[in-house]
Formats: sequence, structure tokens, C-alpha cells
Amino acid sequence: MTESDESRILTIPNLVTCIRLACLPLYLVLLFGHDDRAGAAALLAVLGATDWVDGYIARRFHQVSNLGKILDPVADRLLFFVGVGGMMLIDPPGAPLWFCWAVIGREIFVSVAVLVLAALGAKRIDVTWVGKAGTFGLMFAFPLLLAGSSSISSAPIFRALGWMAGIPGLVLAYIAAVRYVPIGLTALRDGRAARSRTAAG
Repeated sequence: MTESDESRILTIPNLVTCIRLACLPLYLVLLFGHDDRAGAAALLAVLGATDWVDGYIARRFHQVSNLGKILDPVADRLLFFVGVGGMMLIDPPGAPLWFCWAVIGREIFVSVAVLVLAALGAKRIDVTWVGKAGTFGLMFAFPLLLAGSSSISSAPIFRALGWMAGIPGLVLAYIAAVRYVPIGLTALRDGRAARSRTAAG
């Protein structure tokens, strides 16, 4: 793939990501406007499950783009902030507050760190396999926990499945956050070195 290919904006993966983002208001309407926890959980599950779709399409059909590399992780974090934040505001919460804050706190830390590193001139940091696995587990855990807090008859089963996905997902997410520290420092050093070479040339 050439550099011009990666500079494309109008790609199918980017469209999929934009559709995922556009569905977030519908999630809030279901959760707050209709008090439909089961429906909101189902939509949140679909949005989480389709996280791999845009990446698969990008790799399979050679539609990887610079915008997509930025937009996809941004969409994932917005999904967490909106999805989990909404669950925290309903009464009773859709998941235990300690678990929600543990995830939100980690996402805030990573988001701020990425912005600071970028401002300091670091190279872009790719998502690690551990980070992807943690995100995958949490994206399944929260819809299951939300469904588990609803009035449907199978709520206890959903709640149990939510914890089965949530605890490993949270552990992996924090392991990834710790591993990003040396990766971020290396990206900062490489970015500054590249700028110095460009300035010298």
C-alpha cells in the first residue's frame, strides 16, 4: 500500500466507525428516554462486537488509512465513556461503580498520556495485542452487566457472563496501560530523533 493510499479519508472501515459513533445517541435514548436496559445493552453489544469489523475490512481489502488508525481508537474510547458513563448515571447503576471507575480511570490515563506524548512530538503508538484483548473483554462485559441489571428473566446469567468477561478484560487493560509506558517513551525518543534529522537535513 502506498502513502497516498493511507491518506484516504473515504473508506469503508472509516464509514463503519462513523456509523458506530452515530449510534451512541440512540443508546442514550434507549437507556434514559425509554428506560430500556435490555435494548440499550443489545445495542451496546452490537457496537462493541463490530469493533473488529472495521479493522478486518481495512486489512482484508487494503483500506488501512491514517485517519482510520486515529479514528478507531477514538471511537473505542468514546464507546467506553458514553456506554459506561450512561450506566453509572442510571439508578441503580448498570454495573458496580467501582468497576466503572476502574475502567474510566484507565481510559482517562491512556487518553491524556497519548495527547501529551503527541504534543511532545512522539511517534504514533500502535495498540498492543494485550490492549486489544482487554478492550475486547470489556466491550462484552458491560453490555452483559447492563442486561444483568435489567428485569429480564435471564438477568442473573448475563450478570455472571459479564463478570467472566469483565475481570480478565480489566486485568489485561491495566497490564497494557503499564506496558505503554516504555513504549511511549521510546515513541517520544524516536519522534524527536526523526524531527532532529529532518531539521538537520
